[in-house]
Amino acid sequence: MCQSSSPGTAKATIFIDNERTRVTEWRFAGRGDNTGWHRHDCDYVVVPLFNGVLEIEDANGNRTLAELKNGVPYFRELGVEHDVINGNEFECAFVEIEFLKA
Repeated sequence: MCQSSSPGTAKATIFIDNERTRVTEWRFAGRGDNTGWHRHDCDYVVVPLFNGVLEIEDANGNRTLAELKNGVPYFRELGVEHDVINGNEFECAFVEIEFLKA
């Protein structure tokens, strides 16, 4: 398992889950929907499926805005702890690809 988490309101749909990779679509219905607090225990890539912003709440309760562009991926190393919140007035989604430890 690459994430330890508390449930949020965003919908997670797992498309691939094997010994090496997990691919999950995270879909946020509207402003304020969130993933729930979680820690990434694996490296991962996110591919946004929209143009807009997500609010990121860190371990200290600080919130920052992340501007995302449709189809432009970004990489993060393991250890990230956060809650991801929809900062838009519209539904949005991203695909998360986790590199599981073999």
